[in-house]
Amino acid sequence: MSWRPHTVVTTETVDPQPVVALSALFDDGTPAIGPGDVLPPLWHWLALARWPRSSALGADGHPARGSFLPPVELPRRMFAGGEVVFHAPLTVGGTVRREARVESVTEKSGRSGLLVVVTVVTSLYDEHDKLAIEERQDLIYRDAGPAASPFPDPPDATPAGAPFTRVGEWAWRFATDPTLLMRFSAATANPHRIHYDWPYATRVEGYPGLVVHGPLMTLALAEVLRLEGHQGGVVRVRHRNRGPLFCGQSAELRRVEDPPLTLGVYGADSEPRSTLTIELEGAGHA
Repeated sequence: MSWRPHTVVTTETVDPQPVVALSALFDDGTPAIGPGDVLPPLWHWLALARWPRSSALGADGHPARGSFLPPVELPRRMFAGGEVVFHAPLTVGGTVRREARVESVTEKSGRSGLLVVVTVVTSLYDEHDKLAIEERQDLIYRDAGPAASPFPDPPDATPAGAPFTRVGEWAWRFATDPTLLMRFSAATANPHRIHYDWPYATRVEGYPGLVVHGPLMTLALAEVLRLEGHQGGVVRVRHRNRGPLFCGQSAELRRVEDPPLTLGVYGADSEPRSTLTIELEGAGHA
């Protein structure tokens, strides 16, 4: 049977437990978020996470394609970026109606060969049926790279501790370890094996190590607003993942420019791994 895009409508609860989990994972001293509180920007990725059935998972850990997402044959899937518009706040413990659909499927030719870009659009409505969030996410599928050779050994398992350490004005060191990635996978119901399965990530998909989640980098950048005590409301964000960050690699979260307020995750090579551009209410966001 041929695949056709369709709209999936669900009613969900803004789950307090993943919100508590992310607060514990970040461990950064910001005020705890609980039932009745306004959900911080982008935290709906955790609070509205969806757990697929075990029987629906493919070899990479993702749900098998051909149901909601198209049956793309290319094996490697990446969260490339997107845009989120905030119309009204969501509250922890509240009820949300989600409407999601695949907007487009586009084949492209890149440096690594054939790419397929799948764009998913989602609208979230609060318990009063008011539009709260509009979102576009871009997923990229491409061929797997060759297996890492020789197969690398896992790095030292010394815990990284709390992931955020201030190193300057609007500058924070961002530390990752396998436990952080595993806990984030659990909090977001993300079963993709590249984030926790070392042999799979290195020997099957050809990465040199575990891959830090794109959404984790984006959420870490959004958290910088709270760490810096910023009080303005966020009305729109644009995020883009520009290259992989691997578990345990040195990374820093920095303000790149302002205005528009743009934050980036930078590796030890000073190259960006992820960027987040934030549109705020009014103009006062020095």
